[in-house]
Amino acid sequence: MIIGIWAEDEQGLIGEADKMPWSLPAEQKHFKETTMNQVILMGRKTFEGMNKRVLPGRISIILTRDETYQSENEKVLIMHSPKEVLDWYYKQDKDLFITGGAEILALFESELELLYRTVVHEKFQGDTYFPTHFDFGKFKVVSEIFHDKDERNAYTFTIKKYEKVKQP
Repeated sequence: MIIGIWAEDEQGLIGEADKMPWSLPAEQKHFKETTMNQVILMGRKTFEGMNKRVLPGRISIILTRDETYQSENEKVLIMHSPKEVLDWYYKQDKDLFITGGAEILALFESELELLYRTVVHEKFQGDTYFPTHFDFGKFKVVSEIFHDKDERNAYTFTIKKYEKVKQP
C-alpha cells in the first residue's frame, strides 16, 4: 500500500527551513509505530533537514533530481524519479510511506491509498505548505484521534486517517 503521512498546522504549514516547526513526542511516537518495518520516502531537502539521520527499523528512500547525490549510509536508497520509486516498490512487499516534503507528496498524490494527516491545533511561521490543490474529495475519514497537550506535548493535535474512496 502507498500511504501519505505528514503533520501540518491549522494553516497547512508543514515546514520551516526544511524542518518541522514543532516537536510533539506523542505524534513522533505515532509516526514511528505506523512506519516501523516499512519503507519511507522523502525528498532530499527533507532528508537534509533531518541532518541525514536514518530512522531505524525502516528502509529510507531519498528522491532527488541530482544524479550525483549520494548517501554515506548503505541503508539509504537514492532514486531519481517517481517511476524508479514505483518500479522498486512493486518488486517488494512492504508498505511505502510518503513522508514529504510538499513536492514529493504532490508527485505521488494519484498513487496514495491511505493518508495519516496530523493537524496541530496552532498556527506557526514557516515556508513550506501542504499542496493546496490536493484532492481530499477522493478520500474519506475513517478515524480521528485527538491528543490533548500535556507536560511533554505543548500543543493539541488530531491524527486523521483517510482511506481512498473506491470509484465505481
